[in-house]
Amino acid sequence: MASLKEVKNRITSIISTQQITKAMKMVAAAKLRKSQERIVQMRPFSEKLSEVLRSVSGAGEEGQSWYNAEREEKNVLIVVVSADRGLCGSFNSTVFKAATKLIKDKYARQHEQGRLTILTIGKKGQEYFKKRGYKVEETYATLFQDLTFENVSGAAEFMMSSFKNGTYDKIDIVYNEFKNVATQILRVEAYLPIKAATTDSKAAEVDYIYQPDREEIVTGLIPKSLRVQLFKAVLDSNAAFNGAQMTAMDKATENAGELLKELKLAYNRTRQAAITKEILEIVGGAEALKSS
Repeated sequence: MASLKEVKNRITSIISTQQITKAMKMVAAAKLRKSQERIVQMRPFSEKLSEVLRSVSGAGEEGQSWYNAEREEKNVLIVVVSADRGLCGSFNSTVFKAATKLIKDKYARQHEQGRLTILTIGKKGQEYFKKRGYKVEETYATLFQDLTFENVSGAAEFMMSSFKNGTYDKIDIVYNEFKNVATQILRVEAYLPIKAATTDSKAAEVDYIYQPDREEIVTGLIPKSLRVQLFKAVLDSNAAFNGAQMTAMDKATENAGELLKELKLAYNRTRQAAITKEILEIVGGAEALKSS
């Protein structure tokens, strides 16, 4: 049985840890409210813009351009959106496992030939893939330090120009989509080339009127839509991270509370045993004096 001092030290340590997890939960909750508002406001615009883009992309052969060019997938770029920090449950590991599985199942040949690159958004992704010997593009790993549309647009411009000039033939994005505080949905999406809407889809049924002309509108719409698509994925991941961290810290606080109950019970039992032992020693000594 542990001594009273050891149990008391453990209780003090657990209380200190519980205070930290409570504070982190409150900070994550405050950040979650803001990040949730941003993604909720962004989603309708992003989804409609993507729908329009897919529709006009499939509108005849004249719609074929660099953004929907199907090429042999010699060089591949995978964008992995993780977080800058841990203490968020399985948030980061889920994305890493999905990206690794995607490489193994679909791009194993390109990886073996050194033709696969990981573009990391989030420091944890940068650390994970560099440590495992992947070819990593680190330029945009710190986007979460100043998460604005302009900064994310810089990453989108890099991806678009890299696809347009043939540096990469395929670009995919792996990220966590925010559903609610306790749930994230893993997404693996094709970024470039853009897939045109199929003939039986809702987007393909819309007959748009172009003014001044289709080419000018599509040319301006493509970069904007791709920038918005990436920004939406990053905002989703940011909100999902805050939700995951809030949930993890809440659970950690609860676990600390349960552990404190057990330690306090153990402390009281140990203290009671010590007192009982002292009483028995006193009574034994008194009886010894009487008999003498």
